[in-house]
Amino acid sequence: MPFEADLAHALDRTTAPLEPDLTALLSGAVERGRSRRRRRCAAVLAGVGACAVIAAAGLVIPGALAGTHFAGSDIETVALAMPRSAITDTQMVQALEQTLPGGRFSQETGQSNNPADPSGGYVANGGLVVDDGHGAAFVGASAVRLKLPLRDGDGLSCERTPARAAGDTCTLSELPSSAAIPGGAVVMSEQNAAEHPARADTARRWTVTVTLKSTGAQLQLVQWNSTGGGSGSDTPKPTRAAPPLSEQQAVAALTGATWAPILGAVG
Repeated sequence: MPFEADLAHALDRTTAPLEPDLTALLSGAVERGRSRRRRRCAAVLAGVGACAVIAAAGLVIPGALAGTHFAGSDIETVALAMPRSAITDTQMVQALEQTLPGGRFSQETGQSNNPADPSGGYVANGGLVVDDGHGAAFVGASAVRLKLPLRDGDGLSCERTPARAAGDTCTLSELPSSAAIPGGAVVMSEQNAAEHPARADTARRWTVTVTLKSTGAQLQLVQWNSTGGGSGSDTPKPTRAAPPLSEQQAVAALTGATWAPILGAVG
């Protein structure tokens, strides 16, 4: 199933960098002066590429993993905060449907958060396959709250080690303070191929992450140009050239009326 493939991709993306170079560690050859490596266990919780799929697979990620980042041989904590109120899986799926009006939906799945349960209540997510007449595409969203003050957590920096593969992109921008987003927001937009080197028939993933500066509330929208995510040859082939929503449309949706109740509930 595409969700299982996406789960494998998400877990690989998150845990692969955690494997240390034992030889270097034992010999003391880790260079302190090189660029700090951000190891994002929190990305499992903050990224819908993992969240929606983990929900579909019936897995629960312990809250203890929610704030652990690894930098080189050091461990730093960039904790997630508990959301202010509960968000149901139905709310997440319905918000996705309203974000993609006129489409035909299938393979809907989601996970509610649970502020009363610190062991697994940090994240709410939803995912579905939408066919808007231009080809079926998997789209998912997740909602979490980062602990203030904001640091270099997931969705706040394009820095990564190893460097992004050729053709993959990441940009950062900011939204000014407004009635909808008091205090403004940080927007990170990414585009990644499912395998490298990318070919004409390689599926791609578009990710837009919006983080409110004042509350730490974070929404992430992930779109594939195929019916499911994953990595390598296991990823379904593209069904379309572009995602259902452009970057501008995704940002407008996440900061608009449809997602406002969820943003409010998160932070």
